[in-house]
Amino acid sequence: MNKKDNILIIGAGLCGSLLALRLAQRGFKVTVYESRPDLRTTDISAGRSINLALSDRGFKALRLAGVEEKAKEICIPMYGRLMHDIKGNTFASNYSGREGEYINSISRGDLNGILLTEAEKHENVTIHFNKKCASVDIENTIAHFKDYITKEEFSVNSDVIFGADGAGSILRKNYYLERKFLFSYSQNYLSHGYKELEIPADKVGKHQISKDHLHIWPRGEYMLIALPNMDGSFTVTLFLSYDEGEYNFNNLTSEEKITTFFEEQFPDALALIPSIKDEFLNNPTGALGTVKCSPWHYKNKTILLGDAAHAIVPFYGQGMNASFEDVTVFDEILNSFEDDEEISDWETVFKRYEKARKQDTDAIADLAIDNFHEMKDHVANPLFKEKQKIEKDLEKNFPDQYFSKYSLVTFNEEISYNEAMKRGRAQDKALLNLIVDDEVHTHLNMTKEELKVILEKVKEETNDILEEDKIAGL
Repeated sequence: MNKKDNILIIGAGLCGSLLALRLAQRGFKVTVYESRPDLRTTDISAGRSINLALSDRGFKALRLAGVEEKAKEICIPMYGRLMHDIKGNTFASNYSGREGEYINSISRGDLNGILLTEAEKHENVTIHFNKKCASVDIENTIAHFKDYITKEEFSVNSDVIFGADGAGSILRKNYYLERKFLFSYSQNYLSHGYKELEIPADKVGKHQISKDHLHIWPRGEYMLIALPNMDGSFTVTLFLSYDEGEYNFNNLTSEEKITTFFEEQFPDALALIPSIKDEFLNNPTGALGTVKCSPWHYKNKTILLGDAAHAIVPFYGQGMNASFEDVTVFDEILNSFEDDEEISDWETVFKRYEKARKQDTDAIADLAIDNFHEMKDHVANPLFKEKQKIEKDLEKNFPDQYFSKYSLVTFNEEISYNEAMKRGRAQDKALLNLIVDDEVHTHLNMTKEELKVILEKVKEETNDILEEDKIAGL
């Protein structure tokens, strides 16, 4: 491992472009190949989420690369969820009881463009677009490409290959096709897919509904969510089963049935989407899947990062943040080796990185599935609302002592995903048990002394659950 190694990164998406930027800042020579056109000059958003949720873990990585402030300029803060019931009533729920904790809606393309531009400022970075990776010879670190424009097929030799080529990773595909080593791989899909729609800006370019919230229309077996864009519009995403229930993607094929579905289930959203029929029939339906695999690396030759190693469903808003955190953790591993002259090979770096990271990416994948059920159903449950009310009160009054599971995951970048999952799940169980047993309850004007009693009960019950889980090997 040295600065003269020729590093090839497959994929110039969010993870690949940030990785290229950070490796260049460390003095490595980096070449990046991307299958799509340059998104700074071509609109390539069709079929992909055009805005994403950026939170503390993502900002930590952007800060490391010196681009945090540029990213903040294109962020729209979302301070909580705004739920819409079937009658059009709304109720808000902040993400945290503490001041200053919120997530941000950000344009995927604009952020990716910032990272590409910053990376290209370094002479040791070269980025090629419209070059589709067809296969990778992992033993000899040779990647085979096809130029979409000229149709030319060519090969690239390198010393080490980083696969940041997303959930459909070609490098990962070659891991199991070449059978060079024992490789475990799973790709599990939800029975639901998604379709993107749009709430346009009003006549003067303003947002038609609150831009300060992530909007959710929970309906049990399906839901809508909406995130604000800088131009006054909202990207609306429908999550719906492919073939189950009265309404599903397979049977919503006529304009009449599409209209009936939205009139019955999302009347207030329908009033804001003037081209619902055209958008529903013409926009693609995307799949929702989780990818887990192991190992991520092959010898000292190749390694997977981001979605290529651990694609997750979008319901915790952590997909991009987790990929960015990959770069942060990888950078920390490189830091630890710079002071150790005896460690000079990439394989040692890769092994230590994977050991530090794997259980955390598995954890956020599981948490994202949990949040899918929470968002489409539980947020409207009275018991869940009571739990959230208590948690917000505890966070507001004891900001340094209590953190909800969501806060642990989203606003505490120094806590690993795995630790956040274990403690957060134990806290949820403890608090729900206490509510069901009527040992704690909410009422107006609860004093800080009363909340302190609840806090101590939750702490005690949480620690008991964590100890029981430890004994059980969970």
